[in-house]
Amino acid sequence: MTSSSTTSSGTSLDQRISQVRECLDEHTRDIIAWHFDPKTGCPFWLDYAETMSFDPRKEVKAYDDLDKFDNFQDQWLREGDIRRWVPKGLAGKPIYVFETGGSTGRPKARINIEDFKIDYELFSGTLSDEAFPKGADWLMLGPSGPRRLRLAVEHLCQFREGICFSIDLDPRWVTKLIKSGRMTEMHEYKDHVINQGLTLLRAHENIQCIFTTPKLLEALCEKVSLKKLGIKGVFCGGTQLTAQFHRFAREELLEGAIEFVPTYGNTLMGLACHKPYVPEDNYSVIYYPPSPRAMIEVVDPDNTDRVVDYGETGRARLTTLTKEFFMPRFLERDEGVRHAPCGAFAWDGIGDVRPFSGFATPIVEGVY
Repeated sequence: MTSSSTTSSGTSLDQRISQVRECLDEHTRDIIAWHFDPKTGCPFWLDYAETMSFDPRKEVKAYDDLDKFDNFQDQWLREGDIRRWVPKGLAGKPIYVFETGGSTGRPKARINIEDFKIDYELFSGTLSDEAFPKGADWLMLGPSGPRRLRLAVEHLCQFREGICFSIDLDPRWVTKLIKSGRMTEMHEYKDHVINQGLTLLRAHENIQCIFTTPKLLEALCEKVSLKKLGIKGVFCGGTQLTAQFHRFAREELLEGAIEFVPTYGNTLMGLACHKPYVPEDNYSVIYYPPSPRAMIEVVDPDNTDRVVDYGETGRARLTTLTKEFFMPRFLERDEGVRHAPCGAFAWDGIGDVRPFSGFATPIVEGVY
C-alpha cells in the first residue's frame, strides 16, 4: 500500500483512509450522544453511566476515545432483562431477539429492529448481478432458530427480488452430539439436512444462489454438481473457512464455474465483506468490517489495549456502533491476522480467522 494507490474515483487511498476516519469519528459521537441521552438511550447504558468516572457525551470526541471504556463483558448479554437494551428512542418498535451460538458458554442475546436488514442491504451492494442475479431465488442452508442468520439471508434474497427457501438446522444439537462422541448420529443429522436441501434444489429451478457453511457446502457437493443444477453464486460463512478450504471450494467443489463469496459475521457485529479475490493473496480469506457500523481491531491477547502490527496475529476486538446496539471493545472468541486498508476498504481488516487459541477448552463448532 502506498499513498499513490488510487480508487476508481481518483482519490488516493491515504485520502480515503482520512475521510473514512473522519466519518467514523463523527458516527461515534452521534452513537454516544444517542445511547447516553436520557431521552433516547437504553436503560443499561444510562444506568452504567452513573458508575463511570467520566461523561461519555463530553469526553468521547473520536473513535479512539472509546478506549476510555472497559472491555464490554459478554456476561451482560447472557442474562438479565432483555428490555434494558432497548433504546428509549426506539420504544414501540417491533423487537427481535437473536442469540449467538453458545460455543463459549450460555448464548448471548441481542435485540434487533432494523439492523439485520440494513447490514444485509449494504452487503447486497457488493454482490455481482451476474453471480447473484436480481429475481433469482435462494437456498438458505445454514443455522436457523434463535440466530439472526436465517432472517438476514431471507431479507437479502428478498431485497434482491428473490424468494428464499430454507431448512431447519440446530447447530447446538450437532455440537452436543460431537461433545458426547455420538458421531454416527451427527452424520445422520447432517445427511438429513443435506437431503432437505437437495430436495429443494431439485424441485425449484429458479434457485440460483445459496448461502451455506463450509462443512455443509462440502457435504452438498459430495452429492451433486451445483453447476449442473444451475447455481451461479455461493455465499459462505463460518470460521472453518480457511485458505485451504477457499482454494478447495473455488477450484474443486464449485468447479471453477460458480462465484464464491466468503463472509465473516455474527449476531453482535453484523456482516464483514471479503476482500475481492486476487491470486496474490494465496487464497487467504481477508475480511473488512462494516465501517462505521462496526469495527474490528486485532489486539495483543496479553495486552488487549495494544493493536498488533500489520501481518501479526492477535485476538479480534469488536466495537458495534448502531442506534439499536452499542458494544465497545468486546473481545471476540476469534483470532486472526491484521491486514492494512485496501482499495475497496479504507480501514483495517482481519484475515485467516479461526477460534481464539488462548481458550483453555477448544471450541466445538458443529456444522461450521
